[in-house]
Amino acid sequence: MNPRPRSITIISWVFIAFGSVAILANVVPVARPAAGQRLADVATQNLSELWPLYLSQIAAVTSGVFMLRGSNWARWLLVAWFVFHVALSFLHSPVRVVVHALLLGAALYYLFRRPAAAYFRGAPGGRPPPRGADDTRTA
Repeated sequence: MNPRPRSITIISWVFIAFGSVAILANVVPVARPAAGQRLADVATQNLSELWPLYLSQIAAVTSGVFMLRGSNWARWLLVAWFVFHVALSFLHSPVRVVVHALLLGAALYYLFRRPAAAYFRGAPGGRPPPRGADDTRTA
């Protein structure tokens, strides 16, 4: 199995951290006077309004965890996550579009460089090859 490039390690941990913090920020109220109002607002919101938010945060953490394990599908999940956020930023401001597009470009560069491609091309599912898999002798 190819060694994990440092850029993949950094990207993975950034997404694990940001996704986890975002999930915690939505689940645990912030200790301030408006926290009670925020809890009341969240309680009155319909789950159908919140599921895209939670799904996005879970996708960020999931892609980070499984990219550390070498799963190629997790790399593509991260790309899909970025594309979703670039599209979503069109609903906000041009600055957000530019920032998300630049981050997407940087992610694409690091996720598809030759060392990263070799790492993700390793064993399927990120597991090390079974013992004896390197043995090329024939019977």
